[in-house]
Amino acid sequence: MRACRRRGKYLLMEFDRGTQLVHLGMSGSVRSVQNGALLRKHDHVEWQFEHATLRLHDPRRFGAVLWHPVEDGPVEQHALLRGLGIEPFDPKFDAQWLHKGFAGRKTPVKQALLAGDVVVGVGNIYASESLFRAGIHPRAAAGRLSAVRCARLVQAIRQTLTDALESGGSTLRDYVGADNEPGAYFDLHAAVYERDGQPCRACTTPVRRIVQGQRATYYCPRCQRV
Repeated sequence: MRACRRRGKYLLMEFDRGTQLVHLGMSGSVRSVQNGALLRKHDHVEWQFEHATLRLHDPRRFGAVLWHPVEDGPVEQHALLRGLGIEPFDPKFDAQWLHKGFAGRKTPVKQALLAGDVVVGVGNIYASESLFRAGIHPRAAAGRLSAVRCARLVQAIRQTLTDALESGGSTLRDYVGADNEPGAYFDLHAAVYERDGQPCRACTTPVRRIVQGQRATYYCPRCQRV
């Protein structure tokens, strides 16, 4: 393997003859194991190298492993990657980028964030949290956000993701990282996610839960006005 990088939710393992695209789904992980180690239940894919063995472990099988041969051109042109938006920590991701990307969209801003064609990496949990920090109602039409509100949302997205990275991330309650430690974002930072009925940390108004696009959304009706 020549290199390993990430694009959106995909790991890109680069080889001389092509690139392996790996999506971990909700519960997948890639771990280094000793050569010849016994397979565990839910170990589905194995990569053997001269000095290491990697295994994909995925209890729920929501992930994917795909091959993109070098003859097919740059991996960025793969059907799963070419429509992805900008990375949230890219210097080009700013209020102007978000405002332009949302222009004319009647879609609720929460769903526009999850679509991933304007910015990637803002999943369901972090979308709710970012919108709370920015003071934006999740049902607000994306195309009606002003440049000022887009600037607040960009800052909120970056800060939310930074906090999550520093605390080990957040996903399913039973998931652990490579160090066998669970992500602590829920306990340390979550302001609204999975807190429906509990008092808002800013104003004590009960947090509400709605469903958008079959995904749960959490918000404070007082702090986040349409």
